[in-house]
Amino acid sequence: MKKTTKWIISILIVIILIGITFGIVKSKEYQPSTSAINAAKTSTMIGSTTEFKGNPTKPRIIFYPGALVEPKSYSIWAKQIAHAGYSVYIVRFPLDMAVLNANAAKKVQNNKDYIIGGHSLGGTMAARYAHNNTKHLKGVFFLASYPEKKGNLRHSSAPVLSITGTKDGVLDQKNYKTSKKHLPKTTDFEEIKGGNHAGFGSYGKQKGDNKANISNKQQQNKVAKLIINWLKNKVK
Repeated sequence: MKKTTKWIISILIVIILIGITFGIVKSKEYQPSTSAINAAKTSTMIGSTTEFKGNPTKPRIIFYPGALVEPKSYSIWAKQIAHAGYSVYIVRFPLDMAVLNANAAKKVQNNKDYIIGGHSLGGTMAARYAHNNTKHLKGVFFLASYPEKKGNLRHSSAPVLSITGTKDGVLDQKNYKTSKKHLPKTTDFEEIKGGNHAGFGSYGKQKGDNKANISNKQQQNKVAKLIINWLKNKVK
């Protein structure tokens, strides 16, 4: 067999494997609820990033979705925060996995003041970005998430908010507790009673999660209220 033919076959095999991988991942992706889709109608797209416009003079909020969660799933609370005056940019990642591009915020940040947050794995990757880009950092928030060593914020002067739900069945509680050593002593910890892991977005049930004791609408409103209060009282 000629080298050219072998090369072509190898390329085709790689393409097929990539296609299969993409198909498997997309089939497992969590899709936004009807309410989230309706809320997203007020947003605009900047490339693959979903933007909810607020006051351009305020720091922009960059958000990293949880693993395999379609970005528009976070549109309900994002819309409310935009109404409070803060532009929200929900980043989309390759295969909807923030771990594949932790620096995705750079193009959105564009050397301007920013606040960054994330849900689950997205929050862990957001912390990495914040750790490495402190110049314009104004705040970090975690939704059912925590930082690890590469995202150590222990000595950060920026305010930090951590929100969890009492019915979360996905968050690794042991790692969550030990991760507090990577957070500033001034971190604000908030808990949503009856809230679960999937309730930080609006995409239905999530594998391994517990059933929430409150509605998704209630949890979305609580998330928005907690973030807005933190922004107004702690972020300068």
